[in-house]
Amino acid sequence: MIELKHLSKTFQMKDGAVQALRDINLTIPDGMIYGIIGMSGAGKSTLVRCINLLERPTEGQVVIDGTEMQSLTPAQLRQRRQKIAMIFQQFNLLMQRSCLANVCFPMELAGVKKADAEKRARELLQTVGLPDKAGAYPAQLSGGQRQRVAIARALATDPKVLLCDEATSALDPDTTRSILGLIREINQKMGITVVVITHQMSVVEAICDRVAILDGGQVVEEGTVQEIFARPKTAAARRLVAPSGGRSSRELASFAPDDHVIRLTFNGSSTEKPLVASLATETGILVSVLSADTRDLNQKCFGSMLLRLPRDVAEARRAMEYIRTQPGVTVEEVTGL
Repeated sequence: MIELKHLSKTFQMKDGAVQALRDINLTIPDGMIYGIIGMSGAGKSTLVRCINLLERPTEGQVVIDGTEMQSLTPAQLRQRRQKIAMIFQQFNLLMQRSCLANVCFPMELAGVKKADAEKRARELLQTVGLPDKAGAYPAQLSGGQRQRVAIARALATDPKVLLCDEATSALDPDTTRSILGLIREINQKMGITVVVITHQMSVVEAICDRVAILDGGQVVEEGTVQEIFARPKTAAARRLVAPSGGRSSRELASFAPDDHVIRLTFNGSSTEKPLVASLATETGILVSVLSADTRDLNQKCFGSMLLRLPRDVAEARRAMEYIRTQPGVTVEEVTGL
């Protein structure tokens, strides 16, 4: 278990002190994929570097498996870091070394015999889907392949924790999905706790179990991914969950006085029965989708949608009545009714 207790970090700059983190309190259970998300400058990278003490917190404690990390001697800390691996946005591979040698490198530092290290490295390249790239060099690989080698290298010391600092930010969407799938597979098969640092909500929704939202160096919201998507409580969370959320209010100016417009919020309704289609099938009422910002998580829908109902008041009210009977959907009358 990772526990961050009243963690703060202040940097002393030429122009004065800059507080990057403010009183962070988080608990990350073993075996979880935990997301830490925020916009640029929110303090995400500083926080992840504090977890393995690459940055020393100014105040507070980092406790991993019951051990306060700041209490360790330099030698003890080096030993504990072997169990806290890290992968980065830019891969950080040694360009003059082959893929096999890159994966062997942390084992060399740990004093593992060369033959044993090479055997383990080949097993890990198999795990990440690159058994045929042992002799290749990083310059010969695609971005996704480099990140797979970096993941294999991170697993070389049998870590209990894997820290991913914007690990997919430099990759295209298809490659990102494959890397996230690999991280999920590693988490499930090896039981490794994964901490994912990202500014992309799509990454969080793809693999994370819980998420903390950072804003201005503070945790402003924390919960399961479904809770955050269903009911974001803070402005920072709403910006991340629905970045286009302000668009619909601007569109209201173009509506006619007799338009009937409603806003739906999906708080985990099933995706097996599409609402607009079922409304048309079961009642014969057709509506227009003016805007939608929804996501499917585990076959449940989260987000919001703006609908224009029929101008006939009786039909519009029948549509409203039908929608209000659907589980996991809340309705707000925007104009016309």
